[in-house]
Amino acid sequence: MNVQMLKGTSQLIKIISRQHRFQIIAWLMGIVFVSLAVASSYQSVYQNESDKQGFALTMQNPAMVAMLGPGYEADEYLLTIGTQFAHEMLLFTLLAIAIMNILLVGSSTRTDEETGRTEVLRSLPIGRLSYLAASIIVVGCVNLIIALITGIGLHLLNIEGNTLESSILYGAILGLGGFVFAAITSLFAQITDSSRGTKGLAFGTLVIAYFIRAVGDVVDEKISFFSPLGWLLRTDVFINNYWWPIVISSIFSIVLIIITFYLNSIRDLNSGFLPTRKGRTNASSMIKSILGLVYHLQRIKIIAWGIGIFALGAAFGAVMGDMEKYFSDNEFVQMMLAQMGDFSITDQFISMLMGIMSLISVIPVIMTILKLKSEENHYRTEHFYSRAISRNRVLGSFTVLAIIESIIYLMLLALGLWLAANTMMENPISFATIMQSALVYLPAMFFMIGVTVFLVGFAPKFTSVIWLYFAFCYVAVYVGGLLNFPEWIMYLSAFELIPKVPGEEVDIQSLFLLLVLFIVFLFIGFKGYNKRDIAG
Repeated sequence: MNVQMLKGTSQLIKIISRQHRFQIIAWLMGIVFVSLAVASSYQSVYQNESDKQGFALTMQNPAMVAMLGPGYEADEYLLTIGTQFAHEMLLFTLLAIAIMNILLVGSSTRTDEETGRTEVLRSLPIGRLSYLAASIIVVGCVNLIIALITGIGLHLLNIEGNTLESSILYGAILGLGGFVFAAITSLFAQITDSSRGTKGLAFGTLVIAYFIRAVGDVVDEKISFFSPLGWLLRTDVFINNYWWPIVISSIFSIVLIIITFYLNSIRDLNSGFLPTRKGRTNASSMIKSILGLVYHLQRIKIIAWGIGIFALGAAFGAVMGDMEKYFSDNEFVQMMLAQMGDFSITDQFISMLMGIMSLISVIPVIMTILKLKSEENHYRTEHFYSRAISRNRVLGSFTVLAIIESIIYLMLLALGLWLAANTMMENPISFATIMQSALVYLPAMFFMIGVTVFLVGFAPKFTSVIWLYFAFCYVAVYVGGLLNFPEWIMYLSAFELIPKVPGEEVDIQSLFLLLVLFIVFLFIGFKGYNKRDIAG
């Protein structure tokens, strides 16, 4: 490779770092703080052998293996609290870091190319590959910082049974896992010709990787090795500390980056290698309406997310039969169930799954509303307002589509879970119960829509705040109890106000409160959107 092709990389590193400094700082603080805070809290949660044994039995059932990955031997949970921490936190932290890398790499490659920033910079005396190299270096440094701070932080916590090697290995898993998806995203940035295509393929790969790992961990371990998430969970961290998955991840990332640099060197700016589908000669009748056009612009995203959510629901439903048999044959679990009344382990699993999956399902819903802000930034909303079309009609179309999406996603989640569980369980759960446990989260999703509309209409410069609130909701739902959040902090999350169905009675007051807040935020958002300037 000609060194001149990398000329100016150091200056571009500074530019990209400054451009994304707020996102980088937010991601770093969030991931590191949550990881270390949760690790510290485990020392007070599992204090005796009985607690650890109960945790081990719960985590070894097939449904939890599908959700969180393969665990440890039952006696290994007694050796160190690190095993409980790693089993419950490692995979979901990896997913968060993978999302961070996809967004950062996608924004600093294809998005910058689409908006013309890359073309402006290439008019200066810099190398052809320097911008891509700078992007990869910046993201690589972010992953390295996460790995080092997390690893050293875990060691300094002095958790029982943790060694320096195991702590550093845990950090390395996070750093290399994130960098793998940075490499995957950078490759897709060369193949596709749009930012939407790059991020869509990258997120699709992440979902497929999670799905393959879930199936492999339950059915056949060999299948899991076709997923980066699958081999990264084979480190047996805090017990045997295998480093070979780190080596494989490093080699895999390097190979992808080499291919990425080659493809970048031979393609034209603003082009990709996937053929662009030709549009129709005549527009369909659907896109003659604003709502139809909005759907047309996002139909691929809606279909892809719908398939993914249905598949994840079916994957978890498929292992519920094994979970039912596992618990029915376990005397220790039967003793636990006797103390819980009608709220069975299966009910707990469904309510926990619906809480997490509803959070995942709200991501594309938020993206639908934020699409209007993106269209505005690219000056495309001018085509609406150059005609006799009101702002309420445009914003209303995006809002209506988001509401319809939220209903469809939760119904697909419930349908996938019920269809798979119904064929696997001896005593299947009724369709009405599963559908109710999913649709009860609609007020929380509507509330998220309302907040997003409020930000787009009233405070467009701060639309990223919705993702910070989403991250808070995720932390509150998943580890809020472990972190001993005060009740008032937990209730700041819309998803914590939702009753855990089945098992809890539906609290109409909390659902009504969320719907009222949804309407209030919508009203303020629409008012603000009508009064503010439309700026690119």
